[in-house]
Amino acid sequence: MVKQQKKIAVMLGGTSPEREVSKQSGKAIYNALLSLGYDVKLIDPAYGKNQPVNIEDYFAEKDYTGISNQNVIEAVNSGLLDNIDLVVIALHGKYGEDGTVQSLLDLKGVKYTGSGVLPSALSMNKATSKILFQHFDVKTPQWFVVNDKNKDASSVVKRIEEYFGFPCILKPNDQGSTIGLSICRTRDEIQGALSLAFKFSDTVLVEEFIPGRELAVGIIGSHVLPVLEIIPKHELYDYECKYTDGMSEYVVPAKLPADVTGQLQQQAMLAFNALGCTNYGRVDFRLDENYYSYCLEVNTLPGMTSHSLVPKMAEAEGKSFEELVEQLILTAL
Repeated sequence: MVKQQKKIAVMLGGTSPEREVSKQSGKAIYNALLSLGYDVKLIDPAYGKNQPVNIEDYFAEKDYTGISNQNVIEAVNSGLLDNIDLVVIALHGKYGEDGTVQSLLDLKGVKYTGSGVLPSALSMNKATSKILFQHFDVKTPQWFVVNDKNKDASSVVKRIEEYFGFPCILKPNDQGSTIGLSICRTRDEIQGALSLAFKFSDTVLVEEFIPGRELAVGIIGSHVLPVLEIIPKHELYDYECKYTDGMSEYVVPAKLPADVTGQLQQQAMLAFNALGCTNYGRVDFRLDENYYSYCLEVNTLPGMTSHSLVPKMAEAEGKSFEELVEQLILTAL
């Protein structure tokens, strides 16, 4: 394969609350592809047909022009993707990871990185993915779902106390990067947590809190990467800890007994396959003091920034960021 003959589009930005993080991922991937010698084009679907002329405008904090979901449809339906061999999807969150963009690209007949429509949709629907985890013997925290019909705080408290007790986690059912997430230690905190989560989704996941260690396992194709441990400054690996320098420490490979490492990698692959995922992804876990693991979710388009976990795992195997990106391209093609 002559790289210069392969035209790669990096799709970044988008309309989700994770837009700024997506720009960071997109910039890192774009620079890596340039250094690898590919013919690269940037597309921010949230801008529609009106794409920036200057490359730096794609990464700027201030938006180049107005953004909308309608623009996403127009961008894919326009000529922006003509003669593109592969789209590297660097979008994060809703409308980027949930199968929406993937379905539009499928209709256009364009190849892309990451999983297809159904696995992407399943991974972003936390409640549905947990049902599949249980079916395939992937242990996950207990949970229930709250929607408009049963979101009264007192009834939610009653169910929490009946199912698993406090503390517990409340989060939007279809967002990423811990957007809208709260840890509730008492019944008095439930109403505020519900209000926050409902700002980002029509459905809220109420989940058992698992005390212990935060771990992640990356997967590329059928290859499982080393287990990584996250040691955040906060009790949870929240948005600030994910994207702020110095707010988290990372240990990879994680310091675990060999059998626990093997069990986590096996559970990660089970979870990845349970949702039908392909190409690459990241599976997140909590590990309690008895070394029991609990799968939280599968991320089908994990971050590719300087703070991101999959690049750290690949580096532990001796792969540079550019080599990782090349592997994702070749796997997708």
